[in-house]
Amino acid sequence: MAPLARRNLTHDRSRFAVTLAGVVFAIVLITVQLGLFIGFTTTTSALVDHGGADLWITAAGTPNLDASPPFPERKIYAVRATEGVAAAEPLIVQFTSWRRNDGVGESCEIVGIDVDQPMGRPWNIVAGRVEDLKLPDAVMIDELYLAKLGITRLGQTVEINDKRARVVGFTRGIRSFTTSPYVFTSLANARKYAPRLRPDETIYVVAKVGPGADVRDVQKRLRARLTDVDVLTAGEFAFRTQYYWMVTTGAGMAILLAAAMGLIVGVVIIAQTTYATTMDHLKEYGTLKAMGASNGFVTRLILKQSAIAGSIGYAAGIAISLAVAALSEAGQAAIRVPWPLAAGILVLTFAMCAAASLTSIRKVLSVDPAMVFQ
Repeated sequence: MAPLARRNLTHDRSRFAVTLAGVVFAIVLITVQLGLFIGFTTTTSALVDHGGADLWITAAGTPNLDASPPFPERKIYAVRATEGVAAAEPLIVQFTSWRRNDGVGESCEIVGIDVDQPMGRPWNIVAGRVEDLKLPDAVMIDELYLAKLGITRLGQTVEINDKRARVVGFTRGIRSFTTSPYVFTSLANARKYAPRLRPDETIYVVAKVGPGADVRDVQKRLRARLTDVDVLTAGEFAFRTQYYWMVTTGAGMAILLAAAMGLIVGVVIIAQTTYATTMDHLKEYGTLKAMGASNGFVTRLILKQSAIAGSIGYAAGIAISLAVAALSEAGQAAIRVPWPLAAGILVLTFAMCAAASLTSIRKVLSVDPAMVFQ
């Protein structure tokens, strides 16, 4: 059956090339759009996912990581006194202004951490050390935003919120979903750079539970003890942030719509070329039926043709998608193609090919074998 299916497909090489091009285009469009969706989703909650904290205490009703109002820092004492909490520290995340040496102003997002604690630290450091942030006015930024922030070397000074700042380190791959890059610094420096934060306030309190303690149990104790704040696990806060940016704002829906369009384009192209191939070989199918071929045999033959086109198109399409994803690592919008996505696209490709074959199958099954003798 396979040789016959291949001969039917390659009989008209130009048409076969059009079919493959359609499959490849659809797969690349679907994979890149879904990869972009995954990339954006993970970017929105990167600080939470890499923060190392088990629990995040935020102002009540905080919709996402980037939009929390301040609350009294004294609540940290109640957190530290709660059974099961091993460590708790303030964490500051707030938008502020960055002024380059050429006078151009940019927006940035200050991330103030306790440098002596493991929670909230920058990761993938390629120049400098976290400990350097203890120095007065020291900040650390990501390589992706050097040009945007006007930085050409370590040690360069700029202004943040009209206060002096000196770049002491670079990270790699820490993207911000907004247009404002993350700028890591110490808590003391962050309080100086944050424009709307009083000395007795914080934006977050992050907590680590002790060995053997259950995160959910500690969360319940904190919720019973604290008022006017939300106590969220890292997973809950990450999901809340992802949901806000990707669903509430509509950004994610636009990306998924583009992926759906790719699916429709693929189905239409495969259906059209498969149907044209079927019509070209309609008498041959009639001959097969006259010779005793069952409807099941003919159906499997058409599905085999689509599967062959889908397999070749998938191999080329996923290779192109992985190349595009690799290139995106150097940009501010990362495309992620994890293996579950690649596996899901493979299943989707075969489903797309099968759906596109339905019209051709119905046409062949309605063929009267007597047409061969007319």
